[in-house]
Amino acid sequence: MYIGVDCGTQSTKVVVVDIEEARILGEASRPHALQEGDNGRREQAPADWRAAFLGAFAEAVAAAGIDARAIRAIGVSGQQHGLVALDARGEPVHPAKLWCDTETAAHNAALVERLGGEAGCLDRLGLVLQTGYTASKLAWLRDTRPDAYRRIDSLLLPHDYLNFWLTGERVAEAGDASGTGYFDIRARRWREDVFAEIAPELDPARVLPRLVASHEPAGTVRPELARELGLAEGVVVSSGGGDNMLGAIGTGNITPGLVTLSLGTSGTVYAHAESPVIADSAEVASFCASHAGWLPLICTMNVTSATTRIRELFDLDLAAFNERVARAPIGAGGLTLLPFFNGERVPPLPQATASLAGLTGLNTTPDNLCRAVVEGATFGLRYGLERIGPLARGASEIRLIGGGARSPVWRQMVADITAAPVICPTVGEAAALGAALQAAWCEGYPDLPLEALCKRLVHLDESTRATPDADRVAAYEQAYARYRRALADRHAIPA
Repeated sequence: MYIGVDCGTQSTKVVVVDIEEARILGEASRPHALQEGDNGRREQAPADWRAAFLGAFAEAVAAAGIDARAIRAIGVSGQQHGLVALDARGEPVHPAKLWCDTETAAHNAALVERLGGEAGCLDRLGLVLQTGYTASKLAWLRDTRPDAYRRIDSLLLPHDYLNFWLTGERVAEAGDASGTGYFDIRARRWREDVFAEIAPELDPARVLPRLVASHEPAGTVRPELARELGLAEGVVVSSGGGDNMLGAIGTGNITPGLVTLSLGTSGTVYAHAESPVIADSAEVASFCASHAGWLPLICTMNVTSATTRIRELFDLDLAAFNERVARAPIGAGGLTLLPFFNGERVPPLPQATASLAGLTGLNTTPDNLCRAVVEGATFGLRYGLERIGPLARGASEIRLIGGGARSPVWRQMVADITAAPVICPTVGEAAALGAALQAAWCEGYPDLPLEALCKRLVHLDESTRATPDADRVAAYEQAYARYRRALADRHAIPA
């Protein structure tokens, strides 16, 4: 039995996987509180992640009907980029600033300039710093919270922090480390010279975690925590990774030819590459994968977070919201919504706000507004897909995950907007499943390569398959062109 954990923005999910029987035996989740403030502040308390893990773990094991002593390994997936700065006692010096925090936009711009612009970032890191990355959060903490900054003894990412809590070991792996902004994605190592530009007072050899390979364990569960969880001694904790990296494993996207697209709180699009990709667009992050190879990726910040705002505006449950989306015509009667409620990462508009264009006395209806927000979020993902380039264009299908993937209307919309076939894996919690598969791989079950484990556990739900329709594809081309014109008019993003 293996445990997969996904610590996301809204909740922590836990799944219990039986590798021998190739099935999930139990699953559970617990929510997190998000602390939001002016100027794009978005933070969480790491203690909430621990509490959510404990609650979800107990419920998932109970649902599986197993003795926890049968569990052999645990894998942890976590939301990328979050800054977890700890003091010498292992306590946070400040709440964790999250991937979606845009309060540090000015610090990011200053760092990019100091590193020599986009060209300098690519030369030293293999990617261009974005506001969501960890680097600008650390620079912000140094400038605005000097007392907390002076107490820093360790710098971890969210999944690193949970691994630290589980094992007592401060380690990191290349996939999640890629999104810090002080890691060379080609050489798979920390860039101490770049780190010195961000935090000159901190010794990287002391504060940065030790790097382990993806197939290596982070450690074993601490004896006192093992007793609390009912585990046997020596339970392995895998290297883990960022949620996108573990989502790639959980969708079987570990060899070239596939694209994974996530309709979650945020949106991501990524494909597997055998070597580092220096894309034509600085908006593409050529992160390392958490198994082998690389994971060229784009991230948008407003997907179900945006649709939820419109849904709640009209006091609709999910079923009623989807009915309204389905009733409205393609193009939402001429409405174009740029859903940048949280700023945006791709396109790079961290201080942007949402805007609505094309309103008339005839088209201003709840149905059209509901459809416009779903279309706007999906157009943003197509924009990102285009930035990735040949790897995405050559994909045989898109594997769709995230909460939005449960909607047949949205699945068909993705197929028609991207002009590509779409299908969902049978397990919707792809990052948690990927974490469990990586745990089995790291633990050595039973000497199987990761690809064989994915073939055993990752299955596709044919009932979710959506094939692009030529007439709808043509209609969406017009609506997408209108979206691009709105980007150009309001934010000077070339159409």
